[in-house]
Amino acid sequence: MNKKIKLNRYIDHTLLKPDVKRIDIEKLCREAIEYDFFGVCVNSTFIPLISKLLEGKNPIPIAVVGFPLGANLSSSKAFEAKEAIVNGAKEIDMVMNIGALKDKDYEKVYEDICLVVNEVKPYPLKVIIETAFLERDEKILSCILSQVAKASYIKTSTGFWDKGAVIDDIILIKGVIGDNMKIKASGGIKRYDEAISLIEAGADRIGSSSSVNIMKKNF
Repeated sequence: MNKKIKLNRYIDHTLLKPDVKRIDIEKLCREAIEYDFFGVCVNSTFIPLISKLLEGKNPIPIAVVGFPLGANLSSSKAFEAKEAIVNGAKEIDMVMNIGALKDKDYEKVYEDICLVVNEVKPYPLKVIIETAFLERDEKILSCILSQVAKASYIKTSTGFWDKGAVIDDIILIKGVIGDNMKIKASGGIKRYDEAISLIEAGADRIGSSSSVNIMKKNF
């Protein structure tokens, strides 16, 4: 385990449940400031609030788009992303059109990502490929399409399904994108040693709703 890794600066403190209340978001931001996490990742409706709560602090506001299914119209994703940026988001995490990839409609997947990239630039776009639903070749293709569309990150998962971030997927993704993009590991990350292992495998960012417990090393 690499003790030199400043884990807190890799973490996007995350809360994406459907029943989240304002008080929960306020707590999330207090924790992010206390632990100096890299970002706070929420549904786009909360971006105006967290932008105010994090103003002048290190953690950045991050919005999810097309979440959690990715089956929205591309125009809807683009509008949601643009509004999130206007409201203060500094990064966008969008869910890829998984069904289109499964249908081998690669042009649709590519155009879906491009449309959002164009709305949010120069801010980074992370493409959530949802590894739980993909075969190995589909993971590779989703990385290639995201890279060609000029997204900034590949993100493994929404965290809404059984399988989240695993080391084998990080290694595979890193092998495809090299240093041309970055990787955000997310989904089911609950332990300190697990987070460190994912970073050592190639992850540049960790998304977790268990960030405080991770930092307290509650295995």
